Amino acid sequence: MKNYAHTIREELKTILIFVGIIWLVFILDRFLPLEKLGLIPRDWGGILGIAAMTFLHGDLAHIMSNFVPLVVMLLLLSGSRANSIVIVISIIAIGGVLLWLFGRGNTLHIGASLLVFGLAVFLIVSGILEKRMVPVLISFFVAVTYGGILLSGIAPWQKGVSWDGHLFGGIGGAITAWIFVGQGLRRLKN
Repeated sequence: MKNYAHTIREELKTILIFVGIIWLVFILDRFLPLEKLGLIPRDWGGILGIAAMTFLHGDLAHIMSNFVPLVVMLLLLSGSRANSIVIVISIIAIGGVLLWLFGRGNTLHIGASLLVFGLAVFLIVSGILEKRMVPVLISFFVAVTYGGILLSGIAPWQKGVSWDGHLFGGIGGAITAWIFVGQGLRRLKN
């Protein structure tokens, strides 16, 4: 794995800009029908939602429920060796494509929770794959702190919750960890 060693301080501005854009879109959505840009599985009109859904939230409770864990996961990622921007884009793309292909049809998916679940699983899986003390400790922290939420978040009986978005976000995070961490470690050994 190529070492993109950086610090939280170096990436804090990027994190603040990213979450600032999410809040700006939330405010604009109060005046414009932006929520319509969410992901709708297997609907060509909803394919734009792969990129847009992370920035769209239904109400204040929705954005707040995603905001804190998103910032925590981004801060944890920013202290890693991973290329944070590539990891975030990969999780959104892989998880979003999987949701678009296999998610519940006729359902509008919005919110940053696909990315939150993807980042959590990425941090857990990459920590296990790297087998270095700090990533393992971060992996353990994320598993203990968010493990219950990860499991309950994919329960299909929840009304008004994109449980399949959570599921495919987590799968996207695992695939991203395997591609960028697992394969990179294998190349280093060869």
